Amino acid sequence: MATIKRGAKGARRTAKANARANTARKAKKTTGGFIDWLMGLLPFTEEQLQRIFLWLIIILALAAAWFIANISGATAMVQAQISQSAANAGFEVRHVRVSGVERMNEDRVYERVVSQRNEPMPDVDVVAIREELLELPWVKDARVSRQLPGTLAIDIVEREPHAVLQKPDHLVLVDVDGNELEPIRRTAIGERLVISGPGAVRQVRQLDDLLEAAPAIRPQVRAAEWVGNRRWNLTFKTNQVLALPQGDDEAATALVSFARLDGQNRLIGGEVTTFDMRAPPRIYMRIPGRADQVLGGSPQDGETTN
Repeated sequence: MATIKRGAKGARRTAKANARANTARKAKKTTGGFIDWLMGLLPFTEEQLQRIFLWLIIILALAAAWFIANISGATAMVQAQISQSAANAGFEVRHVRVSGVERMNEDRVYERVVSQRNEPMPDVDVVAIREELLELPWVKDARVSRQLPGTLAIDIVEREPHAVLQKPDHLVLVDVDGNELEPIRRTAIGERLVISGPGAVRQVRQLDDLLEAAPAIRPQVRAAEWVGNRRWNLTFKTNQVLALPQGDDEAATALVSFARLDGQNRLIGGEVTTFDMRAPPRIYMRIPGRADQVLGGSPQDGETTN
């Protein structure tokens, strides 16, 4: 009779099982060590990572709910549920951070966003908030963003005050594009250029380009009047007036010529009260108590200087 030796086969099976178990333990140890090393590279604590994973799970769940709602047609109901869930999870406006404000009253910004306090983050319409902020006179541009979990960040780009507009009853700061910023007291004008005349506010940039043509003259100009909606009268700090011709090129050429004459003859600060260059290349000069002097001709008829 043949004898079956079961013990040897069982031993081999046990050895194989032990080998597989050892391999699994080694793999687990290696994988765990790699994960620990990888986690050590991240700039987060274990508690912060847990919060991040929680937020990711919540966001994914909300996204899935929104997708299902769009398919099922229950968008409004799910939107409300999403907003409430986000608020319960801490995703609501608790802080408003404003940056970029230097000259304007910062309270004007907060007034536009105060209604957003305690609003769930999904309900915050950053585009609408930006449009409201752009209505403020000082705001040239605005960037509005959500900073999770609870901060609404607002970055303001202010307009630069460039000149002072003389109105019939008050003075107003304006930028180089003619945007009115806010009223200003006469004692606060300082060295700013004062512009006046109907339609002058639409010509601020043109005036800036004109004065750039004669850099030596620009610091001497105290005021500029837009006359007849076609040309400029410049008033120097000495209260002398220079009447320029109409036309951008013609006015710039006349101003450069005057700057050259002033460099040669020191016209600014002299006895002449009015320089009329409306008919270039002639220049008409008026001195109180004397007959008018003309270099090359006389001013155009039908218009007087101020």
